[in-house]
Amino acid sequence: MLAAQSGVEMRLALRNGEQVLLTLLIPVVLLVGLTLLGIVPLPEPRVATVAPGVLALAVMSTAFTGQAIALGFDRRYGVIRRLAATALPRWLLVAGRLVAMLGVVVVQMVILVAIAVALGWRPAAAGIGWAVLLVLLGVAAFGSLGILVGGTLRAEVTLAVANLVWFVLLLAGGIVIPVGQLPGAIGAVAQYLPSGALAEGLRTALATGTGPGLTPVLVLVGWTVVAGGIAVRAVRLR
Repeated sequence: MLAAQSGVEMRLALRNGEQVLLTLLIPVVLLVGLTLLGIVPLPEPRVATVAPGVLALAVMSTAFTGQAIALGFDRRYGVIRRLAATALPRWLLVAGRLVAMLGVVVVQMVILVAIAVALGWRPAAAGIGWAVLLVLLGVAAFGSLGILVGGTLRAEVTLAVANLVWFVLLLAGGIVIPVGQLPGAIGAVAQYLPSGALAEGLRTALATGTGPGLTPVLVLVGWTVVAGGIAVRAVRLR
């Protein structure tokens, strides 16, 4: 039942043109563009800084923005209520969405890493395990936030809020521009956002092959616990 439900959720996500644009095409364009064009001043090789940030963007796009919008419109059209009335238990409905989300993230990681390697990226092999852990923590943090937004706001409001947050975090959340290069106050805040914690953690792990430090991990875990705890009490079926 879990395999069937998560398979349906994943196929629906990959067939949705807007979702594919958000989760795959935009990250690919940013990866290639920021690597080849000197739009943002970055140390050489540029791809070593760009690739981890784009991986963080891909996680945010799928787990937060895509999840929030999909859940918001599923609530609006009564999909959640209809599924809840079937023989599928509620835990399986949630688990199916989470497994599908992880499946989409895996597809993103494979494609983006392959393109980055073709552009000359050579990540430190010793940091891959840390990177996998950070991606999983990022999925949990952004997924919790996506469920909270999509499960509490009206669909139209969710669409606006999810896209606005995505755009703000892209520019000022440590993804395109590393936290250390952001202006003082913005940089100080960005390191405690899930976007900044994930992107900087991935940059450290994949550039040096060492652990990202305790701060990024605690930030991601903290966002997961807080957002998840609120979502459990606040999310509505309609």
